[in-house]
Amino acid sequence: QVQLVDSGGGSMQAGGSLRLSCAASGRTHSNYVMGWFRQAPGKEREFVAAITWSAGLTTYADSVKGRFAISRDNVKNTLYLQMNSLKPDDTAVYYCAARPGSILYSLQKMYPYWGQGTQVTVSS
Repeated sequence: QVQLVDSGGGSMQAGGSLRLSCAASGRTHSNYVMGWFRQAPGKEREFVAAITWSAGLTTYADSVKGRFAISRDNVKNTLYLQMNSLKPDDTAVYYCAARPGSILYSLQKMYPYWGQGTQVTVSS
């Protein structure tokens, strides 16, 4: 089992920046992929970004490419999402997720482990 705890959400004006964190514990090891997803009110959960834990390979949704950056700290077992140039459309609950293996899936059903979510609200 892997336990994930999201943090770092908050309220922000459009154009601002925010960094989300996700602390991982339990049966974590280097052969994992971790990702961020988000769910806006009335919408389905959608993929944001993912990273391979060992090599640091990344992939992003087109909607956040160039504005968001996913990274990890192998020593602290923590995943990050740096969000810049925030827009009101980025308002959502953000979830970190983890899956064993090394393939960067964007489908949420491929991720068995999930954090509790952290709210991000961006006002215009």
